[in-house]
Parts: sequence; C-alpha cells; structure tokens
Amino acid sequence: MRICLLEPYSTGSHRAWAEGYAAHSQHQVTQLTLSGQFWKWRMHGGAVTLARHYRDQLEQRGMLPDLILATDMLDLTTFLALTRDLTHDIPAALYMHENQLTYPPRPGEKRDLHYGFINYASMLCAGRIYFNSEYHLQAWFEELPRLLKHFPDYNELPTVASLRARSEVLPLGLGLARLDAHRPDEPAEGPPVILWTHRWEYDKNPGEFFQALYELAERGVDYRLVLLGEVFVRTPPEFEQARERLGDRILQFGYAPSFAEYARWLWQADIVVSTAWHDFFGAAVVEAMYCGCWPVLPWRLSYPQFVPEAYRERCLYRDHEGLLALLQQAIEEGVSRRGAAPVWMREVAGEYDWCVLAQEYDRRLERIAH
Repeated sequence: MRICLLEPYSTGSHRAWAEGYAAHSQHQVTQLTLSGQFWKWRMHGGAVTLARHYRDQLEQRGMLPDLILATDMLDLTTFLALTRDLTHDIPAALYMHENQLTYPPRPGEKRDLHYGFINYASMLCAGRIYFNSEYHLQAWFEELPRLLKHFPDYNELPTVASLRARSEVLPLGLGLARLDAHRPDEPAEGPPVILWTHRWEYDKNPGEFFQALYELAERGVDYRLVLLGEVFVRTPPEFEQARERLGDRILQFGYAPSFAEYARWLWQADIVVSTAWHDFFGAAVVEAMYCGCWPVLPWRLSYPQFVPEAYRERCLYRDHEGLLALLQQAIEEGVSRRGAAPVWMREVAGEYDWCVLAQEYDRRLERIAH
C-alpha cells in the first residue's frame, strides 16, 4: 500500500514521528513536508504548497497513494479542495499530535479560535481521526462544543458526536531502541542527577520546577541537574535565574545538538521531572524512563498512563508539597537504583517503540484504505 504522509511542520517530535513511521512501516510511505517554523502560516498556507508538491512529486511520477495521512498542522480541507481531481477517491486520515483549541495560550494572550476551527474542519473531511493519547482525545471533545456554541447560528453541534465516532487513540511511536547504542558500560557516579527534558516554554511551568529545586537545596539535599530541551526565541527568565542560583549543580544547560549527546545525558540522569500545565503525550518523559530515569510527574494530563497503578503514589503528585516529597524521596533513592532500574519503567516505555507500534499503525491504516 502507498501512503502519502503530509506534514507542514516538520521539526521535533513531528519530524521524528513521520520519519519513524516511514522507516518501520511495511508500506511505502512517501513524506511531503515543510520546515517546522512559522506555525500560523503553515496552518494557513501549508496546504497550498503541499498541494503543489503533491502534483509535482507524486502525480507526475505516477505514484498517487492509496491513503493520505495528514497531521493536525495541515488544513486538510484546503489540500483536498486543491487536489480534488486527484484525491476525490483516496481516503484520508488525520493524526492529532496537538490541537489549537486546548493548547494553552501565552500569559496575556487571547486564543485565536480560527486555528482550532481549522482542526475541526480538517476532521470533518477525514475518514478516521487519531489522537496520540486518551487525555488528548477527551480534552478535545470536551472543548469542541464550546467552540461551536461560540458562533451565532448553524453551529453544527451534531457533528461532535459523528467526529467522536470516527476518533480513536493511536499512541505516538518513538524510536526508543536506538537509545540503547549510547548506554554507558558503567553507571554514573556522584550525586543523583535530575533531568529536565521539555521545551523551554511557559506551558511546561519551569517556575514550579526550579522553585522545588531551590527549596531542596535549602534543605541541604545534594543533587545535580541536566537541563535539556528545545530553546525558542522567548526563553522563560526562570532558566537564567536558575543558572545563577544553581550554577555549580548544573551539568548541562541547553539543547543537545545531536541525538547521541541527548541519549548520553538521558542515560546519565537518575530522575525525570515534569511540572507541565500542558502535554498532549509526553514523548521526552517516555524516552527518559526507557533509559532508567525514575519519573516524578503531575497527576494530570497524559502522565498517569505511563505509571502502573501500583507505583502512582510514588511517582505522581497532586500539589507542590507532593512534588517536593516525591522528588526528595527519588533523590535519596537515586544512587541505589543506578545500574538496576526497575523493570516496569522500561516495559512501559517499550510499548511505544516503533518496533511494536508500526504494525498497529499499518493495521489500522489498512482498514481505512480498504
């Protein structure tokens, strides 16, 4: 089967997902992508450019697909309208990495509902809709009626149920097995290492993370710190403040330029922490758990799915005091776990490896195409 994968925002986890599926699928997956920048323009104009690429690269080569797989950053309605002479009988599926309806706006900003409406309209013309987590699916369908009620008439509320019937969870596939090549021969030495591996942005709530670290330092708790994650134009000031206050504890400050370096830091860390207000899946946490990092995560969003019920009281917190308690406990136990990480963490993480999930993707997409 031929699959055309459309990704107008190819960077980070979007790019890794597309390349990972193309590499592991038993089908022929052709990627049509645009660079991952100017996200608003990609949602407006990306469909026009990719429609042109579709004609230039696929039609002229006689390689029209059996299925179109688009991501949430594409205005699928515009793409299909511009290619209707070529795509009118080709089924389309939509993969929701995120959505622009429940993604939290920056402090002081008002949400632009137009981008959430693009997601909604794209869903209407997709035969099947996949969300990367159960949390993401539920959050979208809780908010969608409020979006439609915002309009004065003909708000098409019955479409919510029909879209829900066409939607299901298909977890994000990850290239976890390639992390093994960078596993050290011997466990690290020294104080336990805490890992931050999220984007350096407001929605990851770095303020609470660093506040917890300051409080533990004041208690005399010994730890070291690795700060990874993508850095964007507007870096939250909390990171520079932390550099000044925790400088002697910080082993790495900033984005790892290569996968090998990123993987080595994961293997050297002992504890992965999240304080995020927003995360539709949590790929970075899964990668860290695969490398043996004990998770300290909020009891919200998609995170509970990564922790078996028997371990949730030791890994998931509900408030700041809970974060402090679990983090201190994890630090105190960190050295003893080195070289002998609990088996459950790797098993849970391993469920999201492409070696497991690619076959599931193939099965579900085959059902749409036939």
